[in-house]
Amino acid sequence: MTIGDSILKLLKEEINEVEYNRYIKQLSFCTEDSKTDYALFLAPNPLIASWVKTKYSEKIAHLFEVKTSVKPQVVIELKNRRKKSQSKESNLVTPQHSAHQSLLNPAYTFDNYVVGGTNQFAFSAAQSVCEKPGEAYNPLFIYGGVGLGKTHLMQSVGNRLQTQGKSVIYSSVEQFVNDFTRHLRNQTMDRFKDKYRKCNVLMIDDVQFLSGKNQTQEEVFHTFETLRAENKQIILTSDKHPKQIAGLENRLKSRFEWGLIADIQPPELETKIAIIKKKCEMNKVDISKEIIDYIATIIDNNAREIEGILSKLHAYAKLMNQEITLEFTKNVLKEQLKDKKENITIEDIIKFVAKELNVKPSEIRSKSRSKNIVYARRVCIYLARELTQNSMPQLAQFFGMKDHTAISHTMRKINQLLKDDEDFKVKIDELNNKMSAQKSI
Repeated sequence: MTIGDSILKLLKEEINEVEYNRYIKQLSFCTEDSKTDYALFLAPNPLIASWVKTKYSEKIAHLFEVKTSVKPQVVIELKNRRKKSQSKESNLVTPQHSAHQSLLNPAYTFDNYVVGGTNQFAFSAAQSVCEKPGEAYNPLFIYGGVGLGKTHLMQSVGNRLQTQGKSVIYSSVEQFVNDFTRHLRNQTMDRFKDKYRKCNVLMIDDVQFLSGKNQTQEEVFHTFETLRAENKQIILTSDKHPKQIAGLENRLKSRFEWGLIADIQPPELETKIAIIKKKCEMNKVDISKEIIDYIATIIDNNAREIEGILSKLHAYAKLMNQEITLEFTKNVLKEQLKDKKENITIEDIIKFVAKELNVKPSEIRSKSRSKNIVYARRVCIYLARELTQNSMPQLAQFFGMKDHTAISHTMRKINQLLKDDEDFKVKIDELNNKMSAQKSI
């Protein structure tokens, strides 16, 4: 029995039997390509791969750590895509490069990356790097919040360049640190340097975790200097701008800024809808526009949630032999959106809406008749009526209005807009659901 099989056996004891048989049991451990700090499992289809990755990859990594004292990166790949990828690499990559290539997720490509106004610049920069690696934008530094597509974009570059015969190394900071520590302990630093400095492209994910790791920062600095001197491409990601990474040496900060810095902002509602449609297409999940719009309104800014939601819907529909309707979707996803009106206050709503619509809380309660302030005030009144126990007279008093008829008039206006303006309805639903979900935690 392989170490991977042993881990899955341990997992079986800790999870639901139905989920184990339907998902975990379908995995196979790839002994040949797995390493101490890298565990590769193969799945038969995208839904199983997505479900395991979303729900159990962290748990699997923890079980590895318990058993081996090393917490590896857990990667779930598709069996058929892996075969194709290996075939392409054997034809396009020279033997001396293949030994140092890291395993990228073949599902991360430019073709299935959904582009919107908040990530267009980073997407264009990544494509430019593929045209002139080592020349255009070196290093390329991509930053943004969790689940916004930084890793997808980075690995899209890696996958594209591998098809051009480039030797690509992809590593998270955690992997890099573990690799560095192991080689340092075993006095095999020549092998470490050979791996990270002789590639054509080095990609390091989540460099904010270099913070405070002085010895590792020293190694990153020298690796950076060597690669850039030889015009080899460097791509880095982080959750923040280099200047804002505390505990990072100034010389590294300055070098990270030498090339091009591109940020990815949270997706707009339209982009979230497009992402859901693309994920449905990739995972062969058939749901209506009404359901797609609903999912887009309940997820926060983390687009990574989408695959988990689709996997959950698909699994429940299969187990219960039921069609995926809007009502079914709401029932399945009720944990994402619990209605706890007693925990929500008007002050909570004002702070939330002010942040979402980029106005000040004090402006919402003011007498201002500015268009954007009136809009924000109406949204607050509507949400307060929907999500709190306050009566219309209480709301009128809170917002400084004459009496409850003013609140009633505002509600009529909003209800009419909800009927006539689909975009407005979706935006209100998004704010309503996000507010409810935020307070249900």
